Amino acid sequence: MPHPATPMRFAPSPSGWLHLGHAYSALFGAALAAREGAAFLLRIEDIDQGRTREEYVHGIYEDLAWLGLSWPEPVMRQSTRMAVYERALRDLRDMEIVYPCFATRKEITDAINESGIGLKHWPSDPDGAPIYPGLYKDISLSERNRLMWEGRSYAWRLDLEKATALAERMNGGPITFVEEGESPIGQTGRQKIRPELFGDVIIARKDVPTSYHLAVVIDDAAQGVGLVTRGQDLFAATFIHRLLQILLGLPEPRYHHHGLIRDATGRRLSKTARDQGLRDLRAQGLTPLDIRRLIGLDHPTD
Repeated sequence: MPHPATPMRFAPSPSGWLHLGHAYSALFGAALAAREGAAFLLRIEDIDQGRTREEYVHGIYEDLAWLGLSWPEPVMRQSTRMAVYERALRDLRDMEIVYPCFATRKEITDAINESGIGLKHWPSDPDGAPIYPGLYKDISLSERNRLMWEGRSYAWRLDLEKATALAERMNGGPITFVEEGESPIGQTGRQKIRPELFGDVIIARKDVPTSYHLAVVIDDAAQGVGLVTRGQDLFAATFIHRLLQILLGLPEPRYHHHGLIRDATGRRLSKTARDQGLRDLRAQGLTPLDIRRLIGLDHPTD
């Protein structure tokens, strides 16, 4: 049965210049939207104010337009939606499934090393970060209030055990999602979530009432996104996203996680590694068709 045409989106973070991996994701999503007769939206995910630069925002617009893409205006920017995220965080707090964590990175590392297991053998989440060892999770309310009163920095962590139990009760059973692309484990179709792989994940901070996980599910729902297209590196994040969607009463989109553009060594491209940007390739004389050929999207049917 065909799905009704609902918007799709490309949602880059303006913390660097777009590279070939971004070009693939944007062109892939736009082509799929055109095939389904759906709108293609652009969203700027600029909640990380420490890394966001306006020149990168303008660069996103320029690079995508150069590639031949267009999108409706105005463009949603997450930095304008903090009050929306704060309300959602308050709802999760009212459910008593989040708690403030005052642990610094050093405290977490020290606790892991002192556990007798050591950082090298400590389990990591799908993003490669050590699973949170539970510091400050079970402290008393008076101790939490004291630390807050002192002005200590903290992050809001999801109490995964409580959150999963509540979400499954609300859902009437195990939580799943539909994968229409190719997951990293080679499966498509209905997938069961495994949020325990992340542990008590951070969903907001003291000074920023959201994280990628919280903001993305709220914004996808607000924009009516029915099919989320993104890279396979975000496949596991869907476990947390589906959990939050159930808890916050948000609709369930379908998902299509596509392959990643990698360099000659097999490493996926990233802004952190300062991989060559589209603007540099454009300055070297490459054309949009050249870019499509480089990433394997040069055929109309792709």
